[in-house]
Amino acid sequence: MKKTALPLILALLAATAQADVRLSEVFGEHMVLQRDRPLNLWGQATPGKTLSIELGGRSGTARVGADGRWRVQLAPLPAGGPHRLLVRGDQTVVLNDILIGDVWLLGGQSNMEWPLANTDTGPQEVVSPQNAQLRHLRVPLRASVKPEAEIAPAAWVVAEPGKVGEFSAVGYHFAKQLQAVQGVPIGLINTAWGGSMLETWMSREAALRDPDLAPTVRALPADNAAFGNALAQRLLPRVVAWQKGLPLEGVDASGWSTAADIDADWPTLNAPGVWEGQGLPDVDGVVWMRKRVELNAAQAAGAAELHLAKVDDCDEVWVNGRKVGGQCGWEMPRHYALPAGLLRAGNNWIAVRVTDTGGGGGIYGEAADLRLDTAAGPVPLVGAWKARVEKLQMTAGPVANNAPALGHNGLIAPLQGLSVRGVLWYQGEENAGRAAAYADGFKRLIQDWRGQFGDPKLPFFFVQLASWFPLADNRPDGNGWAELRASQAAALTLPHTGMATAIDVGDAVDIHPRNKRTVGQRLAGLAMHELGLRAAPATGPRLSGHAARGSEFELRFDTTVGGLRTARSGEAPRGFFVAGADRRWVPAEARLDGDRIVLSSPAVPAPVAARYAWVNNASEANVVGGDGLPLTPLRTDDWPLESAGRRYGR
Repeated sequence: MKKTALPLILALLAATAQADVRLSEVFGEHMVLQRDRPLNLWGQATPGKTLSIELGGRSGTARVGADGRWRVQLAPLPAGGPHRLLVRGDQTVVLNDILIGDVWLLGGQSNMEWPLANTDTGPQEVVSPQNAQLRHLRVPLRASVKPEAEIAPAAWVVAEPGKVGEFSAVGYHFAKQLQAVQGVPIGLINTAWGGSMLETWMSREAALRDPDLAPTVRALPADNAAFGNALAQRLLPRVVAWQKGLPLEGVDASGWSTAADIDADWPTLNAPGVWEGQGLPDVDGVVWMRKRVELNAAQAAGAAELHLAKVDDCDEVWVNGRKVGGQCGWEMPRHYALPAGLLRAGNNWIAVRVTDTGGGGGIYGEAADLRLDTAAGPVPLVGAWKARVEKLQMTAGPVANNAPALGHNGLIAPLQGLSVRGVLWYQGEENAGRAAAYADGFKRLIQDWRGQFGDPKLPFFFVQLASWFPLADNRPDGNGWAELRASQAAALTLPHTGMATAIDVGDAVDIHPRNKRTVGQRLAGLAMHELGLRAAPATGPRLSGHAARGSEFELRFDTTVGGLRTARSGEAPRGFFVAGADRRWVPAEARLDGDRIVLSSPAVPAPVAARYAWVNNASEANVVGGDGLPLTPLRTDDWPLESAGRRYGR
């Protein structure tokens, strides 16, 4: 070996031993850090090295541990910026345009996840002048068996035309309202995951304290790869048993779109309805759904339109062997034009190749939206469809709802150490089937997150579920969404919590109401009261007492926010029910009398209990306070809930 080569080799070895100086993925240019709190920063570098860190005139040093990780705490900074962050070690990392303000953590399901661009005011908001002191970090979705040290790579985005449409709509309207009052930068960290259940957001420690969750958590495999293998081992036999005699391996699906009776031995799926509840739980991948439709000559004549309600997630559609369309987007209504001559008198075949990438799968939505509109009128397509699994999509690891704690491990655990001003939460739809159990679980989650972020007084503001489902389906003696709303409200017994009701801004046919501005502004009202920026609580009227008085039932309210009225002047109060000792609920006539609402019904001569807005779709309830905020759903009875006894895993 030449002598001149030795120094070069040693230099290369030394360079290899050095690790790049890195900040955790949650930190990036354009980020917002919490004002008036110690500034915690962390990352990775060469073990044993000492780093120097500077931000806004604050400085400190950090010794890198044997595991290559470092952490530093800088003295608090007031609101302001932009600042530059420097981390010096083997290399120097520089992050520019750092603001100091208030950081709010967003959690929950798709209604919190819902982007601004897809709301009723989105098109105007996206092109309107923006405030560059509003920033948003969308944490990439990831579930994990073990707590992760890092989030997946993501960038902080400044609110500006062309980009603000990606922001959480609820978070955006909340921040915009709060900024108008506070005048400080606001950062939104969005961790919401559509369709996620409450239990996935708890830490492992919190889940283990719940006797219903603990067995599942203890049984989790060692890591994500093992989880994926275990899931595959469960799924394959389940699918083989479901489509008995029909193999999964080596199948040729090219002829499954044909206009012929090829599916006599296929099992069936009912539509509308996702397949997870019909024998295919946890199945992601490709499933074909076929239906034979018999038409008379008048129905087959001329052009037609095929309506497939909604498909989760993607579809390819054939009618009588001809492809007529396809698209992706689990929330998008499906309707396809059929040219004249495609339909025929007698048997017709509709074939839909559904690709599900996660969560629910299949043709779902309203039954009225699943039909074939012909020249002679509509032909309903609800009911049994022949179905067959073409292939499974095996994930390398878990998704949020596979088990408790998985969403927390992937999205919340990596944020520990970060200072946040508070939490905004919009979740509960996924838990409506076990609504009664949500009351204790939700309180446990709030206390758990306060422990995770080291702040026992961390403000936690949440959205009570909006109205949904057809009005005709309402019944005051048992509705999952009504009971879930009550379980949400039970969390108000914890200090530093607040609830924004949304019963008046729902949508009977869409679980995702497009009015997110009202929700965001109501959350902002709660925050302003908590922060001392608003004198009156932003809660609407509050029940303070009740009494049965002969043939009438009296509800008394705290009217410190300006009395009681109906949403529209001159309207009679609606949404009330009374029941006698037989516990049979009937609609009640209601009249406002100062701080009281007096109820009666000829069908209930001696009422003993009352309920208000205690239905899935409470949009007809119309009592508000003097500030226009709705009276929240209530009941005076303590009779057993329909969902009592339904718990996770049971």
